[in-house]
Amino acid sequence: MAKARRTKKRLSFEEAFERLEELTSFLEQGNLDLEETIKAFSEGKELLRYCEELLGEAEESLKIIDLNTGQEVDAEEEEK
Repeated sequence: MAKARRTKKRLSFEEAFERLEELTSFLEQGNLDLEETIKAFSEGKELLRYCEELLGEAEESLKIIDLNTGQEVDAEEEEK
């Protein structure tokens, strides 16, 4: 599990999610000592928050262009 990590703000969503999956696997295996488990859990929580933040930003930036008017419409408004 010892791995040089880039700061989370420099990770792409895919890299952060991959690391989160890796940490989940380590935790599920149950082979870590208490200190390593706490570190992995803590890093996982940070990565989860970071991934949620990136997804929120992506959702906000999604726009649909109404083909009839040519105006941008919020993606959530279009679904209604």
